[in-house]
Amino acid sequence: MVKISEFQMKDVVNVLDGKNLGQVSDLEINTQLGRIESIVVPGKGNGKFFGFFGGGEEIMIPWRNIVKIGKDVILVRLDEAFPLTDPEKAQGVYRPHA
Repeated sequence: MVKISEFQMKDVVNVLDGKNLGQVSDLEINTQLGRIESIVVPGKGNGKFFGFFGGGEEIMIPWRNIVKIGKDVILVRLDEAFPLTDPEKAQGVYRPHA
C-alpha cells in the first residue's frame, strides 16, 4: 500500500516522450465506488507550493493511463494533456481544452 503523502512525492513521467510532468498535486476519488479515478499534476507555469498559493492550469491524468508506479516515479502514457481550470473544478466537471 501507498500513503497519499508518499504518492504526492513521486515524479510523474510520460513514457511517450520522457517528459517529467511534475508531482501529484491532487487525486480525484470516486467515493461511490471507492477508487481513484485520476491523478492531477500542476500544469505549465503553475508555481504551487504544497498545493497552495498558485494559479494556472492543472493536468488530469486518468488512472487507466498509469503504466507503472515505482519507488520514485509514476509512469504514465499520455497522448495529450487535459488541462483543468478552477471554475470547472468547483462544478465537478472536467473537460479537455484545445
